[in-house]
Amino acid sequence: MQYKCKLTVIDKKVFGDLQEKYLEDPNSGACPFYEVGAQYIFERYGDEDTFWTQGKGAHCSEAWDCFSRYVYTALQGGSIMRSWTNDEHLMIACCNDGTRPVIFKIERLDYKVVYVDAPAQAQTLIADKLKTLDGVTDAVYRADKNFIEVFTDRNNAVPDEKIIAAAGGKVKRID
Repeated sequence: MQYKCKLTVIDKKVFGDLQEKYLEDPNSGACPFYEVGAQYIFERYGDEDTFWTQGKGAHCSEAWDCFSRYVYTALQGGSIMRSWTNDEHLMIACCNDGTRPVIFKIERLDYKVVYVDAPAQAQTLIADKLKTLDGVTDAVYRADKNFIEVFTDRNNAVPDEKIIAAAGGKVKRID
């Protein structure tokens, strides 16, 4: 099993009264760095390690400070917030800017990397077939890497044998 982490901006707040009282620019407004609905995917598989590349200036340092530990935990396959949220693989966090916080949803994504002995067009069709398996939430052929990512429901394990059967026995390896 492999893991990714999806970070979604779910809200932004502005506390104008606090900005007026404490900031040099009392009309600073909402955070200019993030937009509601923006999503960022972190991954660590093979030669990909976007935890480090996305962390270097790609995010506001105050926000990075608030969510990086959860992203790292998710990438290692850990529980992000056990016994706090209704799903231990999900966390709601906000940045440290007290006058204009940004609120993030942090989710661990579980997936298997499936190497298939087939041309690209056939792999796309196999990915579509894998999407129909019980417990599979999505399947994507990564042409840039020549493998299929099979995203799974954490509460409904998908045995490798089902993936191999759905791929017509053309699977070379599953990570």
